Amino acid sequence: MRDFLKNIIKDESDFVELRFHENYVNSMLAQKGRVDQSSTSTQTGIGVRVMNNGAWGYSSTSIIEEGAIKTAIGAARDAAKEMSECKKEKVEAFEKIDLSSEEYVEEGYDSLMKMPLSDKMEKTIQAENELHKKHSSIHMASVRYSEIFENKTIVSTDGAFCTRKLVRPEFKTIAYAGENADQQIAGRGVGVTGSWNCLFKHPSCENAIEETAKEAVDLLSASHVKGGKKKVILSPSLVGLLCHEAIGHTVEADFVMAGSVAKGKIGEKVGSELVTICDSGLPQFSGGPGGFLPFDDEGVACSETKIIEKGILKSYLHDRESAQRFGVQPRGNARAWGYADESLIRMTNTYFMPGDKSLGEMISEIDDGLLILGAGSGQADATGEFMFGSSCAYEIKKGKKGKMFKEVTLSGVAFDVLQTVDAVSKDFCWDLGSGYCGKGQPAKVDAGGPYIRCELMVGGRIE
Repeated sequence: MRDFLKNIIKDESDFVELRFHENYVNSMLAQKGRVDQSSTSTQTGIGVRVMNNGAWGYSSTSIIEEGAIKTAIGAARDAAKEMSECKKEKVEAFEKIDLSSEEYVEEGYDSLMKMPLSDKMEKTIQAENELHKKHSSIHMASVRYSEIFENKTIVSTDGAFCTRKLVRPEFKTIAYAGENADQQIAGRGVGVTGSWNCLFKHPSCENAIEETAKEAVDLLSASHVKGGKKKVILSPSLVGLLCHEAIGHTVEADFVMAGSVAKGKIGEKVGSELVTICDSGLPQFSGGPGGFLPFDDEGVACSETKIIEKGILKSYLHDRESAQRFGVQPRGNARAWGYADESLIRMTNTYFMPGDKSLGEMISEIDDGLLILGAGSGQADATGEFMFGSSCAYEIKKGKKGKMFKEVTLSGVAFDVLQTVDAVSKDFCWDLGSGYCGKGQPAKVDAGGPYIRCELMVGGRIE
């Protein structure tokens, strides 16, 4: 495929980039001892980007033939010419940089492709049966398994010549527990880039069934927390959610240029000295994060970006165009979901660097606070203000973990919260790999970190 595409653009005078993209997706949901839903889909085509006279044009085709691709190049060029006539600020021609020529095949790609769907269904049904039978209060359970096979080849007139095959399997459990009118739900979700074994050996997957069942049942007797500003310890999943939603989006260069809270703050103190937050397509600390990429959709090799280092805002996230505008090197943050999508500036794996404390030490040093577990839904805006949900929390009194609370909400302004971080654990876990980031199009990402201790607003309910 690389040679085929390279030959098509060899005589082009404009900048031309071709991205062959095939997504193959399997998904199945088990309920009541059987597979209730099962689906398979395939999307294949080529995205074409052309720069002409300081403007971009984009086109795509699902026909993998030379004539159709050349027609798409012509359509993209025509679109660029039309844009150029009305564009006041021209795009500068890309400076020459080293682009990837890697041919990467994820270890689990072939093994998962060859594994019979019947074996995957059997494991999914077995897990649902086991979860349902864990406790008499669990009246319903569901388990979902899905996998995304991604095959991409990127070539460009300025040197990209790379291909990758990745697979991203996911496993999700949900338990519904009830006593009389009280109903509670608990769940776990794990997603990786890698093989079947990589998924089921993930720390969050090993005890997912037991933990899902226990949490759902325990929530039946849990009370609601009293709201207010509190000293809290956030779990790795919540730390990842904070890094992604409230920090990561504000430092994506397109959002920065549109006026996010991070605009103009490079070099400023935005957190305590214990705060170092990074983004990288490559594995850090443990293998197989859900947003793993060897190179991005512009052919830029992925590497680590230190967003915040010891409390100082150091960098934004870039594609080639924004990196050139800001005078920095791109590090692999241009991503597109399907062949018909243009690449956007996106996160890959966003994480909080671990520290040197144990969780036990962090708890023992709190007189009155909360240990908050389980990231739920959440939202944040360009100001860095956020509101997240959490499935459960535990009271901390005089250095001891106490009773359980349910339906906890967290809110604050990200950079203000980061200023209050006074302890960071040495634990580390990727814990958001089963999620999707939405920004006009989906993207598989991951996020995580250690436990962190900070102060923020906690919302509950008056009993």
